[in-house]
Amino acid sequence: MYIALIGTAFLLGSCDDFLNTMPDNRAEIDTEAKVTSILVSAYPNKTPVLMMEYSSDNVVDHGPQYSVNYKDQEEIYLWSDITSDGNDDPRYMWQTHYSAIAAANQAIQAIYDLGDPASLAPQKAEALMCRAYAHFVLANVFCLPYNPETADKDMGIPYSEKPETQVIVKYERGTMAELYEKINADIEAALPYISDDVYTVPKYHFNKKAAYAFATRFNLFYVKPDKSNYQKVVEYATQVLGSNPDRALRQMTNYIPLGAGDVTNAYVQASENCNLLIIPAYSAAGRIGSGSGPRYNHGREITTYETYWAKGPWGSSGSSSFLILGRKLYGSNQTVRFPKLDEFWEYTDKTSGTGFAHIVFVPFTTNETLLCRAEAYTFLEKYEEAAADLNSWQVTNCLSSYVDDDGMTHTLQTLTRESINKFWNDIKYCPIPSMADGGSDRTIKKELHPQGFTVASGEQENFIQCVLHMRRIETMHDGQRWCDIKRYGIEVAHNRYGLATDILKVGDLRRAIQLPSDVIDAGLAANPR
Repeated sequence: MYIALIGTAFLLGSCDDFLNTMPDNRAEIDTEAKVTSILVSAYPNKTPVLMMEYSSDNVVDHGPQYSVNYKDQEEIYLWSDITSDGNDDPRYMWQTHYSAIAAANQAIQAIYDLGDPASLAPQKAEALMCRAYAHFVLANVFCLPYNPETADKDMGIPYSEKPETQVIVKYERGTMAELYEKINADIEAALPYISDDVYTVPKYHFNKKAAYAFATRFNLFYVKPDKSNYQKVVEYATQVLGSNPDRALRQMTNYIPLGAGDVTNAYVQASENCNLLIIPAYSAAGRIGSGSGPRYNHGREITTYETYWAKGPWGSSGSSSFLILGRKLYGSNQTVRFPKLDEFWEYTDKTSGTGFAHIVFVPFTTNETLLCRAEAYTFLEKYEEAAADLNSWQVTNCLSSYVDDDGMTHTLQTLTRESINKFWNDIKYCPIPSMADGGSDRTIKKELHPQGFTVASGEQENFIQCVLHMRRIETMHDGQRWCDIKRYGIEVAHNRYGLATDILKVGDLRRAIQLPSDVIDAGLAANPR
């Protein structure tokens, strides 16, 4: 099969003209300064957040009386092949991530052409990390989760490792085993040479902590039967968190006096120690949880029974509980959000009001890295260490005490191995399907069907349930919940007004979003349905 992997602007003229010119519009990268400059383009300016979030159990159908502003919202929610064509859709996701990969490959080739000097080792490491990251993102969108039992058969995506100099190039999808081996090789080659010293603003690049945070998440997903991946998760996460993780985490008490707009601005600041990598993107994902398109959205029923207002291991439930995130919600019954991800509008014509929607996205934070480590500790059966990490997340996300409407003072209790087990033993599994109407049958505990690994019943499952619940709250509106649903084979029910509830079963092939239609038309194998 032959396919042009990225949408580069080719300079096609007569045969002679073509043979005597470079086949695309790339400039020659012949100085160290130019190498550094091109790496700005090695970060994708689109994000799959919207696709992944609307695929997850963080949204419900509120009915046809509410608007659907974008066709892709409905197609994604219904797990249909996505035919719309915008910044948040498969075509642009594919194109922009492979364009970022092309920039990384061009930088790497230029470094070799310059003799691979030691002075450019940090730039080569950044390029390798960017290449690995873009492939990893695409894998999480367009592939089934990595499963060591089936990875040598499951379809991956093409791993691009060199600049293309031909218009038509033969690509094969390869397997998930091959894909993850190559991602891992790039990460491991890059980590020793990442340096913060080459950046003016390190958090807009794969600085040292961001690189180790990516390596942490990747190894959590890269399941090994001997559990060596979990050892790496602990090692790499500790590089990020240091000896006192409480100080490295987002201090939610600082957000209490802020309004919605100020929360948004504060949340994405490079000055926040917890923010490790910051990427601006063209996207309407800032409208998730907002009033734009309230038919399919994170509404009050999910908020009340499954996320922010549900009773958690910290205790009380509702809008006036320990959890600070639950006290800082905005919207309506159909659109509930904590305003960490909002829209920044770029006008191209102020008179007509046209322009581009942007978000500022934080793909790696210390909070999420901490929860990765807690998950790894759980599989290593280091429950005291896992409990300590889970308690650190609780302490920095909850009030230490509060006074209720009756004048009663409530004090936050330390999460311990015993209290985690007691809490989760008492929670019933959320039924499938769980209807949106009222939603009172919903719970925060989902049945797990891990893909290629096992979760022992009892204590180990209790800890994993705790990790997954905290991850769901922590990564709300980031799209990461979809990755956890895939990894753990969590069955998801999407209610549909006037139709039967659609249940995404464990083996449902729609867990891999379909490739862009033009990529399939060009010859790359489609995801089976």
